[in-house]
Amino acid sequence: MKTQNSLSDLRESLQATADALYKRRACDVPESYIEDYVALDWLKWDGGGLKLTVTGQNICRQATKNPR
Repeated sequence: MKTQNSLSDLRESLQATADALYKRRACDVPESYIEDYVALDWLKWDGGGLKLTVTGQNICRQATKNPR
């Protein structure tokens, strides 16, 4: 799937994105990242807000287990 941003950039920033969503600060996440995350099924729209999908949660866990 073609994304606007590189997959490595998206993976690296997913945890920060999840933290921003938890703090209800989706405005801090670049719009192109949100579009890519939704297209990759890492985020989904839920009741007017964004939420991590199971896939997104798994990628966050992987990044935590395998830091660079």
